Amino acid sequence: MNATRVFQMQRISAIALLFFMTIHMVVVHYPPGHIDFSRIIERMADPLWKGIDIAFLFFVLMHALTGAYVVLTDWHKINNWRRALAIATVVIFAFAFVYGTATILAFNPV
Repeated sequence: MNATRVFQMQRISAIALLFFMTIHMVVVHYPPGHIDFSRIIERMADPLWKGIDIAFLFFVLMHALTGAYVVLTDWHKINNWRRALAIATVVIFAFAFVYGTATILAFNPV
């Protein structure tokens, strides 16, 4: 991976996470009124919230995996394995994103 591209991905995902974390904190942890299981079920049934959760998942994975990639490639013993590490990072991202998205979309309260 290109170092400039990884840097840009890290910064873009950080800005997006500020937005999504604010939404998450306000809606999940400090909602107006009492929150109970029925409100959670209602929110998870809404396609808009599913989209927000999927976008949140995307940016969390991007931020975490690009950060781990940068930390590991700073270690000189791993530097020879950069390409394999980049491929592993993309594979982990793809698997986790598909699995997480399938989990979010499968939730269908009836």
